[in-house]
Amino acid sequence: MTTRISARLPAGLRHAALAALVAAALASARPAHAGAQAEEYLAPSVVAGLAAAVSDQPVPADYARRPDVKAWIDAMSPRLAARIPAQAERVDLLATVHYEATRAALDPELVLAVIHHESGFKKYAVSTADARGYMQVMPFWTRLIGTPGQNLFHLRTNLRYGCTILRHYLGLEGGDLYRALGRYNGSTGRAEYPSAVMAALTRYRMPPAQPDFSIRTVNADPPR
Repeated sequence: MTTRISARLPAGLRHAALAALVAAALASARPAHAGAQAEEYLAPSVVAGLAAAVSDQPVPADYARRPDVKAWIDAMSPRLAARIPAQAERVDLLATVHYEATRAALDPELVLAVIHHESGFKKYAVSTADARGYMQVMPFWTRLIGTPGQNLFHLRTNLRYGCTILRHYLGLEGGDLYRALGRYNGSTGRAEYPSAVMAALTRYRMPPAQPDFSIRTVNADPPR
């Protein structure tokens, strides 16, 4: 159906009507993944637990040099080189992702997949719903469980909130990752967002460890 704006209307009304139509068209053209977490009532005990989870706790200074963490960063770094060319920035992001994901009992590669789809690794990304930063965190969370006015574009702050929120949703959904991802995006029950995140996960999934056959046990006593 085509909508026409009558030329008989005064110029001011025609302009206002045209602006309304443009706004409606833009609203209907939002991408499917530009959803947002919905603000819901949280019991005081839940608020207390989430507030403790987002309380500031810096990444240990030597974290990126720990053997298991360094091996993971070395494996992931080439996969992000095109998106984050500066190596120091890339390593800082990966170390923080690993730390915050592990702290929230999440798979670090899953968190990378969420960032990949949510913001494309753009630190200052803002969605049409006002979700912010790498993990597209909604500002109301700082009021609910943190400190109003916290900077959600700060790397550690954004990842701390994002991982805590995703862990919270995973608990609410009884471990159902698809539904938890839907809640995170504000599209519970729809397949588009969880499917897109799981597709992105294939980019970052570590290959299974290969068995080590270099050391073999030899029985000193031959069988009789």
